Amino acid sequence: MNTVMFGCLIGEVFALEAPTVLLNVNGVGYEIDTPLSTFCQLQKGQKVTLWTHLVVREDAQQLYGFSEAQEKIIFRTLLKVNGVGPKMALGILSTLSVELLIHTIEHDDINTLIKVPGVGKKTAERLMIELRDRFKALSQSANSTSQTTTSQIQFMSNSPVAEAEAALQSLGYKPIEAQKAVAAVKADYTESADIIRAALKSMMK
Repeated sequence: MNTVMFGCLIGEVFALEAPTVLLNVNGVGYEIDTPLSTFCQLQKGQKVTLWTHLVVREDAQQLYGFSEAQEKIIFRTLLKVNGVGPKMALGILSTLSVELLIHTIEHDDINTLIKVPGVGKKTAERLMIELRDRFKALSQSANSTSQTTTSQIQFMSNSPVAEAEAALQSLGYKPIEAQKAVAAVKADYTESADIIRAALKSMMK
């Protein structure tokens, strides 16, 4: 089977439904799954460049997209770890920033890793061992990539609370965990992106 390889896609955000972005590229709509770190920067109608990685299985081809090239590199690095698939890698990058992930690995902070949904102690230990050397080369460049964007998300439908809960569940959190985390912060925010960020922050404490 011949597979088309995409390094990046440049187009307009047509629709958003966490964690999936529908990107219009010259009239062709591409469904791209993104970490929430990327998703929360996007707005409907926005012109964007997403650095993409294509995962091919027997039953499907799935595109994953990232706002920063380094995030794509980290995603690919995570996939090389035994037992880590695309969903878990996306969950790690949604829960931890690139900087925090590198810091966590460098300082053997296993307690932070196991707070990521789906990452148990054995997987966290394997991540520590396999990523330590690979991340040394990335740590310096990561320091310059920190972004604190507050872009608003214009969702297709549903309330900000429902969208935030759906986004957390897409990472692997149980419905009751997502509902509880969102309920604790929803009174302070009106936008889904802000609710998602605040809920994730509270769950990492």
